[in-house]
Amino acid sequence: MEDKNFAERLNILRAGVLGANDGIISIAGVVIGVASATSNIWFILISALSAIFAGAFSMAGGEYVSVSTQKDTEEAAVAKEQALLDRSPESARESLY
Repeated sequence: MEDKNFAERLNILRAGVLGANDGIISIAGVVIGVASATSNIWFILISALSAIFAGAFSMAGGEYVSVSTQKDTEEAAVAKEQALLDRSPESARESLY
């Protein structure tokens, strides 16, 4: 059980590092692009804030879809095992050993 907890923590850390790198690089790209087109600080600031919010919504949506998909596949696997257990309990018991 402790290994699973450690693996879950590693997945959270991995997702955080990936999200931070993605956010920093994409927002920096937007800011550099806008700054090279104009020197108006307000245009640069508004584009940076827009990129931050767009990136945050994108990451949240992607994470939601990822978690939902994983939940659905886990539920399908449990249903498949339950159906096997209902059809043939002896076979299911033998597969445990």
